[in-house]
Amino acid sequence: MKGLLRLGTIAGIGIFMHWTFVLLIAFIAVVNYKNGQSPVQIAWSILFILCVFVTVLLHELGHALVAKKYNINTKSITLLPIGGIARLERLPEKPTEELVVAIAGPIVNLILAAITKFFILIPQDSEELLAQLVSGINAQNFFLNFYIVNITLAVFNLIPAFPMDGGRILRALLSFKLDRNEATIIAARIGQFIAVCFILIGILSNPLLILIGFFVVFAAQIEAESVNFKNLLKGYTVGDVVMKEYQTIGAEEKIKKAIAIILNSEHKKFLVKQNDDVVGILTKKQIIKALSEKGDEEYIYNAMDRNLFYIDKSVPLEKIIDRVYEDKSTVLLVTENNRLIGILDTDILSEFVLINSIKAK
Repeated sequence: MKGLLRLGTIAGIGIFMHWTFVLLIAFIAVVNYKNGQSPVQIAWSILFILCVFVTVLLHELGHALVAKKYNINTKSITLLPIGGIARLERLPEKPTEELVVAIAGPIVNLILAAITKFFILIPQDSEELLAQLVSGINAQNFFLNFYIVNITLAVFNLIPAFPMDGGRILRALLSFKLDRNEATIIAARIGQFIAVCFILIGILSNPLLILIGFFVVFAAQIEAESVNFKNLLKGYTVGDVVMKEYQTIGAEEKIKKAIAIILNSEHKKFLVKQNDDVVGILTKKQIIKALSEKGDEEYIYNAMDRNLFYIDKSVPLEKIIDRVYEDKSTVLLVTENNRLIGILDTDILSEFVLINSIKAK
């Protein structure tokens, strides 16, 4: 994702912050300044926001570390102005695993709230409590606000608005009785209904709810389509989709030869060979890059992708779908008994799914 600042690594997980987070800090500073707050009060507000996002990071780490217990690695955690996103290598598909991974985040918030409660005195009088909260962030009410934020984050994330934590918990519970695809559709529709409510409430009160509402609407739809996509692949293996007719080209050839082949055929990807061994992949994207930077006299061995990914024909398609679509330029080399028999990429897979979806109607 563009516009990300790498903050470091925790437990092998890359931690990133989106550049718009800086705009949020600036916005808070400007609003507080216009409201007549002193530089010290503004500093307390900014420090509080930073602490909230540390809390969000811990929330996402809760998901990631529990997922690791099920041999599911997390590629990265990204902090956004509206929260955090943990990119799991794959989503847990067993209901119990998804339930535990989903609930881990809110539990982290509840633990933080419980720890904070030891250091604060919560006013029993509602007017006194309100007076402390509306006075702005300061040394006296900092931890009280931190306690309330963690309780709020836990409760908010438990709202069954898929794909929020509550929505994933709902899907996990439904999956104990229903097919995962059906459970996802139900959870997604409930989530989208709640999202529309967010948007309507946001129009009347808080614009942030509008942003969250639209995010839930589109994310729920994407998740539902993704699960349906995988459902269409059930029962099929890589061998059912492999393209056995593919174009090869020599590593010592020049880019102009690849261009000539593209213009005179339907081939857009090449297996690059040297001494009858596959040494690289050449895609249309790499050809265009080499052409624009070096010209058509550039040698293919300088432009090709040397990273080769082999996969056996017996591997279920649903197991590799995320890997194929994560990098749409990836070409998998399909083998049988350690012998190359063909290739697989997003174009081939998409055509296969399209045909199967039409047959299913």
